[in-house]
Amino acid sequence: MSKNIFKLHNPFQPAGDQPAAISKLVEGLKKGMKRQTLLGATGTGKTFTMANVIAQFNKPTLVIAHNKTLAAQLAQEFREFFPDAAVHYFVSYYDYYQPEAYMPVSDTYIEKDASINKEIDMLRHATTQALLTRPDVIIVASVSCIYGLGSPEEYEKVNLKLEVGMKMDRLTLMKKLIAIHFERTNADLTPGTFRSIGSKVEFMPVSETVMYQIELSFGVISKITKVDPVSSHIISKEKDIFIFPAKHFITEDVKKKKALINIKKELQTQLKKFKKEKKLLEADRIKRRTNYDLAMIKEIGYCSGIENYSRHLSGKNEGEPPETLLSYFPHIGKSADFLTIIDESHVTLPQLQGMYAGDASRKNTLVEYGFRLPSAKDNRPLKYEEFKERVGPVIYTSATPSEQERSQSEQVVEQIIRPTGLVDPETIVRPVSDKSKYKGQIYDFIIETEKTIKKGFRVLATTLTKKMAEDLSIYLKDKKIKAEYLHSDIKTMERIKILTQFRKGEFDVLVGVNLLREGLDLPEVALIGILDADKEGFLRSETSLIQTIGRAARNSEGKVILYADILTGSMKRALGETKRRRDIQLAYNKKHGITPKTIMKKIKDITEELESEHGKIVNAELALDFKVLDKSLSEIIKIKEKEMNKMVKELDFETAAILRDEIGVLRLRLEKKS
Repeated sequence: MSKNIFKLHNPFQPAGDQPAAISKLVEGLKKGMKRQTLLGATGTGKTFTMANVIAQFNKPTLVIAHNKTLAAQLAQEFREFFPDAAVHYFVSYYDYYQPEAYMPVSDTYIEKDASINKEIDMLRHATTQALLTRPDVIIVASVSCIYGLGSPEEYEKVNLKLEVGMKMDRLTLMKKLIAIHFERTNADLTPGTFRSIGSKVEFMPVSETVMYQIELSFGVISKITKVDPVSSHIISKEKDIFIFPAKHFITEDVKKKKALINIKKELQTQLKKFKKEKKLLEADRIKRRTNYDLAMIKEIGYCSGIENYSRHLSGKNEGEPPETLLSYFPHIGKSADFLTIIDESHVTLPQLQGMYAGDASRKNTLVEYGFRLPSAKDNRPLKYEEFKERVGPVIYTSATPSEQERSQSEQVVEQIIRPTGLVDPETIVRPVSDKSKYKGQIYDFIIETEKTIKKGFRVLATTLTKKMAEDLSIYLKDKKIKAEYLHSDIKTMERIKILTQFRKGEFDVLVGVNLLREGLDLPEVALIGILDADKEGFLRSETSLIQTIGRAARNSEGKVILYADILTGSMKRALGETKRRRDIQLAYNKKHGITPKTIMKKIKDITEELESEHGKIVNAELALDFKVLDKSLSEIIKIKEKEMNKMVKELDFETAAILRDEIGVLRLRLEKKS
C-alpha cells in the first residue's frame, strides 16, 4: 500500500523519547518483526507515538483496550490525530448481560438476559461497513473483537444497492429490506427500521441516524433523498446508495436451507444419545428448544440465540474457529494485512487468553443437560493461539509490560522521558506499625495529607478492601478532612460525579481499593498513600505499585508513600524501576535546561456541557427551565435526541447517558400532559 492513506494532524512535534521510539517501531515493522513492545511510562505520550507509527506504517489498524471506557478515550484521541480517517469504536453492545447458564447442583437454569445499547450496536455496524468500504480505518475495540460476529462475505454479499432509475416497486423494496432484517414501523424511525408512506419508503440505516426517502413511481425508483429526521431538512440528493444488513448474522437462502437440515440431523443424533443414556428430561428439553428455533429461523430468518447455530449457518466444520471482527480486516491470501496494537497489554493480554476457557465451561454444562446442541460450543471466542494466527504485526504498549510481552517481542522500545519534563514522583517507605517514630500509617498519612492540602493539592489513598476504604474516609471526615471513597459498588455516573468534585476541590482526599481501573488522570494529585504496601498480592504486585506510583507523575510536587514494615520483592522492583525512570528524566531535564511544570487540564463538568439554547439543567433531578423554550415537549425531545446522538458519535457516553435520562423525564411529562 504505497499511497499515503493516513494524514496525521500534528498538534505538536514528537519530543523527548518519542522520535526514537517512533523510528525504532517503524523500522521494526519494515523489517517484518511480528511482535514489539513499547514500554511507555505514564505521561510520555504513548498514544501520540502510536499515531505516528500508524501514519508511517500506512495500514489499517486494530487497537485493543481492556475496557469500554479506555477504548472510548483512545478512539477520541485517534479521531483528533486523524480527523479525515475512519476511526471507529467497537465494543460489546450490552449495557447489561447475563449469559445463559445452568447450575446442576441447585437445578437452576438462568435464561440469557441482556439489554442491548442501540447506539453501540450502530457503532459496531459502522465499524464493519467502514472495513468493507475504505482503507483508512482505525478500529479501537475491547476484547469483544474475538467473539463470533458472522461472515463478512455474507454480510457484504447481501447488501442492497438502490439507484435512481432502477426497476423496483414499493412491495418488492419492503420485502428486500425485511430480508436483510430491517423492521417495519409506523412510528418514528430508529436505526434498522423502515416505514411506507404513500409512494415513498423511508428507512434509517443501522449505522447512521439519518433518514433516506426512496420515491417510487411507475415501477422505478425516481428519487433518493437523504434527510435529517429531526428537522426534515434535505441533506443531499443521492444517485445511488448501499444498504447493509441490520444484523451481523446473515445467511443466504441456499445456506439457510442446508443449515436447517443439518440442525435437524444434529438434533436426532443428540436425541438418540440422550435416550441411550436414559436422559429423558434432557431429550425432551432439547427437542422442544430446537424445534421452536427451527420454526423461527424458517419463518423469519432469525431467532433469539441464533448465534448458537452459527456453525451450521456459516457452513463451518465442527471445532472450526468462528468469524470475528478480525475477519473484516484486509488480508493478502491467508495473511493478515493490518497492524494490531494491544494497549495496556499487561491487563489486556490475560483477558484475550482467558475468554475461551470460561465460555467453554458454561457451554459444556448447557449441552450436557439438554439446553443446547453440541454445535453451540462452536459459538465462542477465539482461542489465544487462533487470535495470534489471525493478526499481523503486533505492538504491545504498557508502562509495566509483563514477562510474556518481553519474551515474545523481537524488540522492547522504551519511552521514559516526558516532553513536559515531569519526573516520576519521589517514593518513600514508612512503617505501618504505630511503634515507630511515625506513629503508624494512618497517623502519618493524616499529617502528610494536611501538608499537601495546605499547598492546594489533592490526595489519593489506596486500601486493600472496600470496607477499609469506607472506614478510612469516615475517619478522615471525623478529623475534619474532606474525603470520599470510590470502589466498584458505586454506579458509573456516581463515580464520574465524585471524580469531577474531587478535581474541583469540593473534597481533598479520595480513598479507593484499585484506583488504577478508573483510568484516572488527575494532575491535581500531589500525594498518594499506599496503605499496607507489604501485603503481597494483585493489589500490591510490582505492576500495580508502579502503575499507582505513576498517578502522581503529572504533578511537579508528586510524592508517594508506601506504608510497609517489610520490603517485599514487588516493592523492591517497583522502587528500583521508579528510581531508574526518575534518574533518566532528571538527566534529560538537566541537559536541556527544563523545569518541570504540573500539567493543567480543564476540569470537565458534564452538566455544563448539557446547557444549550434549547434547555438548561437546573438540578440533579434534571428539571428543565422551559421558560426559555418556545417549543412543544415533543419538539424538545427530538432536539435532545439529536444532541444525544451527537454525543454518541463523539464517544461521550457519559453526556449521552444524562441526555437519555433527561429525555425519559420529558417523555413522562408528555404522557402526563396528554
